[in-house]
Amino acid sequence: MTESPSFGATPSGRFFIKMHGLQNHFVITDARAKAYLPSDEEIIRVCDQKNGVGADQLVIIQPPTNNDHASAFIRILNVDGREVEACGNATRCVAWLLMEEAGRDEITLETLAGLIECRKTGDQEVSCAMGQVNMNWQDVPLAEERDTCHVHLEHVPLIDGVALNVGNPHVVFFADDMDAIDLESLAPGIQKDALFPDEVNVGVAEMQSSDHMKLKVFERGAGMTTACGSGACAAVYAARARGLTDKKKMTVSMPAGDMGVEIREDDNVVMTGPVAYCFSGFF
Repeated sequence: MTESPSFGATPSGRFFIKMHGLQNHFVITDARAKAYLPSDEEIIRVCDQKNGVGADQLVIIQPPTNNDHASAFIRILNVDGREVEACGNATRCVAWLLMEEAGRDEITLETLAGLIECRKTGDQEVSCAMGQVNMNWQDVPLAEERDTCHVHLEHVPLIDGVALNVGNPHVVFFADDMDAIDLESLAPGIQKDALFPDEVNVGVAEMQSSDHMKLKVFERGAGMTTACGSGACAAVYAARARGLTDKKKMTVSMPAGDMGVEIREDDNVVMTGPVAYCFSGFF
């Protein structure tokens, strides 16, 4: 990850690249050669839209701990400093950068959620195998045993959700008119519900057909997003669990565009979507 700064600027500080996946923005920095352990205050400052670079998450590329299988380990840090287990859009962006660097079409990345196999499917399009979806209540996790296919909550009108884990916790609600749901107002209360000890990403989906849905997601520590890769995977799996579709491949339309999601026979979920380079610089 090297690039010359423009306008004759003198390089100083830590180099970063800003990218986005469906307008989900990331500041990415390489700590494989020199460790980088930012404080919460620094993470907040870097991600701040007015006083920093501006991003939904800060992503740090580190040496892998699983050297036999992974090319790198990625740390994913929310705008509030919280470290999260997985982010599909961030993984696609880092995978694209490292595949470009190595001149490869496939790469395996290590995250807190496990190993993620990635491959190029287009010029600036990447597919990531996000692992198995888990609906066991202990693994979501929930604070008590519940039917995760019908989690009843007291947050009208979002009262009947599907709880599941796609490397990170999600609850998905289905609506006849998604746009009539004020998710930005409702989601913080759901996230803080005692049922979710690690808090939760909150999604609202609307089925368009058996192989197409609309989705919006309120992420832990980030708020409303234009796209959420793990949220799209969660929503497709939830739709199948509810019997709303029997399709294994679906298109998920989010505010910034479409993503493809495939549920494989072993319950592994694969998402495919675009990546885009914004700019680079130095902290």
